[in-house]
Amino acid sequence: MANTPSNMLPLGTKAPLFTLPDTVSDSMVSLERAKGENGTVVMFICNHCPFVIHVNNTLVSIANAYAEKGIAFIAISSNDVVNYPQDGPDKMKVHAKAEGYPFPYLYDETQEVAKAYDAACTPDLYVFDKDLKLTYRGQLDDSRPGNGLPVTGSDLSHALDCLIEGKENTQVQKPSIGCNIKWKL
Repeated sequence: MANTPSNMLPLGTKAPLFTLPDTVSDSMVSLERAKGENGTVVMFICNHCPFVIHVNNTLVSIANAYAEKGIAFIAISSNDVVNYPQDGPDKMKVHAKAEGYPFPYLYDETQEVAKAYDAACTPDLYVFDKDLKLTYRGQLDDSRPGNGLPVTGSDLSHALDCLIEGKENTQVQKPSIGCNIKWKL
């Protein structure tokens, strides 16, 4: 289990557009069509990462809670499935259903979307406003597998509350820590 930090894309960056296959609905999903009325969370996750497994329930809870506030969530897996077959699209579909993901779980086979976002780890979280400008990037909260801290989602929830309320997020934005994205060789 590698402790890889986020690269921390500059705030204000416009979200790179994408259209990727959704492993749950078996349809193509674009950022333009899936974005939320008030904001959008783009998450790079995968099936097998212990850091993602550690926060899955909280990601689902937050996504459900903020959907009614006009915030859309989009999950993307960009891992190399040749060397990590447990992260392949067929297993992503099963995993998403088992976890109760209320958001699309997209497969970035070429890894071009992960590169466009400068994603480094799973989970890697990005919050964009209604105009798709980056307002937050980083960790869900301070909890990590084995550190004994409860998973609260406090950093992400605070960022979303600031976005919805039109307030500046003055909290320090800490990088996420997780498994590195499994890049193709």
